[in-house]
Amino acid sequence: MTAPTRPLPPVNRRRRFDLRSTALFFVFLAVVLCVLGLSARMVADAVERRPAWMFVLAVLGVAGCVGLRRRIHVARAARRAAAALDRAAREAADELDALQPRPGRPAVEVVTDHGALPAAEFETVAGHGATVPVEFETVIDYDGLTPEEFEEAVAALCERDGCSAVEVVGGAGDLGADVLALTPDGRRIVIQCKYYDVSHRVGSQDLQRFGGTCFTVHEADVAALVTTSDFTAPALEYAEQCGIVCVDGEALRAWTDGTGPSPWDTTPGGRTAGWDLAGAGS
Repeated sequence: MTAPTRPLPPVNRRRRFDLRSTALFFVFLAVVLCVLGLSARMVADAVERRPAWMFVLAVLGVAGCVGLRRRIHVARAARRAAAALDRAAREAADELDALQPRPGRPAVEVVTDHGALPAAEFETVAGHGATVPVEFETVIDYDGLTPEEFEEAVAALCERDGCSAVEVVGGAGDLGADVLALTPDGRRIVIQCKYYDVSHRVGSQDLQRFGGTCFTVHEADVAALVTTSDFTAPALEYAEQCGIVCVDGEALRAWTDGTGPSPWDTTPGGRTAGWDLAGAGS
């Protein structure tokens, strides 16, 4: 048996006429027209009685238009500034993220008072998932340093190679000591720094002044004179006799890039390792 199907109302059926809604619409329209007419009449009467009001109303209208336009411009400028700040923040975050050490990423250079020092590189320890710093070569550009910056650079090298209690004490009344530290094996090292031009070699008088205080006053186990220049032959002879380590410009660069020994691993007079430095000053 087939169920009877209920006919659907036609889609384009016209809406029934509503007398009440139509009457309310015309009443509302009449009220709006009356209010507008009354306002226009009041303005016309005020302008007729006081013509200056026409100028005031015109000024107010122009000011309102200008203010609205200015607000629109300010809003646009604020949106542009916010967008620019957002882009700058994103770029800064990307740059900071790029500087973070990660496994397999090469080290980046950090510019300090001592020159360009590369930051530590990291690698993953096999089987543990941890990261450890990888040793790197230190690059220091000694050209253009001041004597004070040179002392700080030498102190940084001592600290890099495992020295503790590193101090920069150079200055008036230092009695020949510019850098004091304890070597990795616990010996007290006293370093005098001579930032000289290559044409100005360290003479025996410089060594004699340093030799008169490094052991007796500063109680050094290791005494070293580090220079960017070179030493005269009498200076090297005196240093070997007194047990002072001489580090010239070439040896300094080798110490810096890791291809040469540190002063506490060098024999007095600049010879190869093997001298007992602990007894060299006695």
